[in-house]
Amino acid sequence: MARSSVTRLFAFLLMLALPLLAAHPQRVVSQTVGTDELLLALADPGQIAALSHISHDAQFSPVAAEAGRFPAIKDSDAESVLRFRPDLVLAASFTRPETLALLRRAGVRLVVLDRFDTLEDIYGSLRLLGRELGQEARAEAVIAQCQSRVGALAAKLKGVKPVRVLSAGIYPFTSGSGTTFQDLCDHAGALNVATEVGLKGHAPTPSEKLLVWNVEVLVASGGESTRAQLAAIPHYRALPAFKAGRLVLLPGPMMSSVSHHRIAAYEALARALHPERFR
Repeated sequence: MARSSVTRLFAFLLMLALPLLAAHPQRVVSQTVGTDELLLALADPGQIAALSHISHDAQFSPVAAEAGRFPAIKDSDAESVLRFRPDLVLAASFTRPETLALLRRAGVRLVVLDRFDTLEDIYGSLRLLGRELGQEARAEAVIAQCQSRVGALAAKLKGVKPVRVLSAGIYPFTSGSGTTFQDLCDHAGALNVATEVGLKGHAPTPSEKLLVWNVEVLVASGGESTRAQLAAIPHYRALPAFKAGRLVLLPGPMMSSVSHHRIAAYEALARALHPERFR
């Protein structure tokens, strides 16, 4: 075949291939910490244009060290996102509505994740994002790793008596059913007393009733400063569990994770509540 014919054939094949090469996004911007965690787990590094504005801060992000390899948007607003000329933006249902509206108006493809309460919700998000990125096999591999860890933890906790716990914080809310805290309890050998009495979602802490809920352990996010802050709140200070020092503190990014990284919180809480199963 003449050289000119080969060149024309190559150009023709390249034209056919271009739509396939462009079929998956190559400049993805993540607008929240939770979507950062999913994107870092699934995407090729070359697909990531930027991560959330707090992605590099270990105070908020459990993947801050890995995120440091990539640019971060200046703020969470639409203008900061669009500066990176994304072909896909990842956001969450708790993203400010005006930001979502501006991104939609800009015509950029937008995926908004809206279910985070259970590990099954996270598996759904991993599969959705895997399809968007053309990384379905990687998504299934991450899910398989999660299932293996959760299965191993369940085997260790088999037959334990659930510990009666309550989520505590410096804000006057506790977590009942349909929350990530309930999911944490479901995997860590704990009974959420707020759910037991019928609280749903994040509800005001009924301080006058706490004494009759028979709370065995308080669970909070943060470090030792959190202990001092809780001690300043009368209804926690009066609880026998708090007086006895039965308070489990989990790192904030771990406890608040809305991705597969929350499994680390399952494991940490289970170790704290059932140390005899981890010797």
